[in-house]
Amino acid sequence: MKPSEKELARRISITNELGLHARPAALIAKLAGNAKYNVWIVKDEEKVDATSIIDILSLACLKGTEITLKVDDRADIGVLNRITALAETGFSEEDSGE
Repeated sequence: MKPSEKELARRISITNELGLHARPAALIAKLAGNAKYNVWIVKDEEKVDATSIIDILSLACLKGTEITLKVDDRADIGVLNRITALAETGFSEEDSGE
């Protein structure tokens, strides 16, 4: 049975004050690099490779930006969940949140 698109994607909001800058981009790229298949970040209509720090930075995600994380295969749901959890904690930066 093929998993639905919804099962392979997570919609998140960037919560840390500095947005998706180099440090969190590197953390995402490192986690995405552990995936067996492709991991993507989508902002509006732009889709980039989550293993590429440069591609992630090109999205220019400021605080409050909504993005979607996607994986191509159910085998990488764990990677998707780890990236989602990292983003939800503001990438462990002290100035995240309200």
